[in-house]
Amino acid sequence: MPTQSPWRTPGFRTLFTATALSQLGTNIGYVAVPLIAVSALDASPAQVGLLATLSTVAFLVIGLPAGAWVDRMRHRRVLIAAELARAGVFASVPVASSLDALTLGQLYAVVLLNGCATVFFDVGSQSVLPELVGRRGLVRANTAVVSLQAAGNVAGRGAGGGLVQLLTAPVAVVGVGVLHLASALRLGGVGRARPASAGSGPARPPAGLRAQIAEGLRHVLGNRELRALALTASLNNLGAQLVNTLLPLLFTRELGLSAGVLGLYWAFGGVGIFLGARCARRVARRLGHGRALGLVGLCMAPVALVVPLVDRGPWLWLAAAGWMLATFKMGIDNVLGVSLRQGLTPDPLLGRMNATFRFMLTGALAVGSALAGLIGEFAGVRTALWVGGGCLTLAFVPVFLSPVRTRRELPRQPSPSPGVDGAAVAQA
Repeated sequence: MPTQSPWRTPGFRTLFTATALSQLGTNIGYVAVPLIAVSALDASPAQVGLLATLSTVAFLVIGLPAGAWVDRMRHRRVLIAAELARAGVFASVPVASSLDALTLGQLYAVVLLNGCATVFFDVGSQSVLPELVGRRGLVRANTAVVSLQAAGNVAGRGAGGGLVQLLTAPVAVVGVGVLHLASALRLGGVGRARPASAGSGPARPPAGLRAQIAEGLRHVLGNRELRALALTASLNNLGAQLVNTLLPLLFTRELGLSAGVLGLYWAFGGVGIFLGARCARRVARRLGHGRALGLVGLCMAPVALVVPLVDRGPWLWLAAAGWMLATFKMGIDNVLGVSLRQGLTPDPLLGRMNATFRFMLTGALAVGSALAGLIGEFAGVRTALWVGGGCLTLAFVPVFLSPVRTRRELPRQPSPSPGVDGAAVAQA
């Protein structure tokens, strides 16, 4: 029986430290790349929106096939290849800048290719986690991973704003490439995961790609709990992206604030996610796993309407506090929601389930980026922030109205979905 403590598993410790390096690089890039577009290339709101859209559109284009591919591949190799690709594309930015040849077109290509690599890294890392720690360790493992992501938001975005202010954005991007390279090297130490559980079903030859994608879609969209979790998370992402896409424009042009202040504001969101992740297990023990997702959302959703009030002076700190509380709820959602969807999914479907979720969640980011650009261009930046705040406020509704709200604990071992025999997959 697998231990409930993920820290006793060497593979999890290695994955955790590699993910820490990757998250730090991702969050520095999150600040630096749009600031290059705004400050160095004089990008318009529509161009900033397009940049953010291209950074996530890969999940809409290759997200679903990626799940089927990951289910056929060795996860360790997928993760290493993704990190090496990200290191390479980010390295092109400072090189082009030093040659005075950097253009918006290159930035568009960089974020698009980075998004393609991120598809495989995200799907692979979430798919290998239940195999490394066992289903009893999922909540603790996801608490650690979400806390790490939140710490990356704080350290990475705070450091990103400071590096841009001190060294310029292209120089800050050098650090992004180095961190992804270090993550790839660290991932070489992830050993072979534990074998798929016996309850996963008998092995069979891999089905065709379309059939495998359809199995993943049926598993998520045909299950009322998984469908509600996907809709709630998608609304959270849509609202957050509507708010975040145009903040570099609002802070630097309309409010006249520095990149360091923008990084600090985003760091408040990281603090909220970190605190929410750390409280998730305690709240779930007290309220029940599903009730925690529903009731916390009901109680805390309205704080998102404070976020669009961001301005200079006291309004800046009030909006930052509102953003931190909104992301506190997201931290709880991330730990409990990810654990529940992993717990409801048989091992052979993990890649496709995760890819289906990432398709919907990151698709919402792409739609949010595009909408932010359009709304900002034609109705103003503030209007985009209000629409985003409204989406965040209503995000809890699908989970609150679903059977998730009555669930007390995670399933110990899921049953295969109808029509799914349980294909054997290569693990590493």
